[in-house]
Amino acid sequence: AQQPEVNIIRTTIEALAAVLGGTQSLHTNSFDEAICLPSELAARVAVRTQQVIAYESGVASVADPLAGSFYVEWLTNKMEEEAEKYFEKILKMGNGSFYQGVLEGIKNGFFRKEIARASFEFQSKVERKERIIVGVNAFEEEDGERFEFPKFRLNPSCQDEQIKFLKYIKSTRDNKAVLQRLNDLKSAAKQGKNLVPFIKDAVKEYATEGEIIDTLKEVYGEFLDLKIL
Repeated sequence: AQQPEVNIIRTTIEALAAVLGGTQSLHTNSFDEAICLPSELAARVAVRTQQVIAYESGVASVADPLAGSFYVEWLTNKMEEEAEKYFEKILKMGNGSFYQGVLEGIKNGFFRKEIARASFEFQSKVERKERIIVGVNAFEEEDGERFEFPKFRLNPSCQDEQIKFLKYIKSTRDNKAVLQRLNDLKSAAKQGKNLVPFIKDAVKEYATEGEIIDTLKEVYGEFLDLKIL
């Protein structure tokens, strides 16, 4: 985010591409999200980006503005071909079962390895300048005027207020009922039951999110971030 204001342009192009592709829903990122939570200014620009595309560009007046485009059709076919290759790999890992293939892919790190590989390849191209990122590896501003914008910062008092409120809840709730609901949740998890009703019951007794998660950790354990080479 050496020139975060350039993200406004990127987001506009990405949003327009999504509309041209027939998207059913659309979210535009704020230009400062690589630095902080979206500021009011950045969030407003993100919304205005959608509104300009929707109400000024005229692109939404046509159902399929790129219909018949040779290049778009080629890209679509290419995407389908590459996706099918992954489907075939997953089916092979599951001996013909897509479900089992997904489980096996999670266990052996296949998905994480593929994501890491793609990320490494992308960054390598950026480092070698085979892929240009404006303001990052080309057209950098060393001593030029920088775009200043308000950065969102959470009020430190919010944390103190939340801790105080949490202590109050724990001191006034029925802790025996909370323990019972958490034990019910733990038992349901061990039996492979639908956990939603049990989580709702625990929440009704003011069990905290942390307590619910800790209870489930006792059954399922914790995720281990393995090194995928």
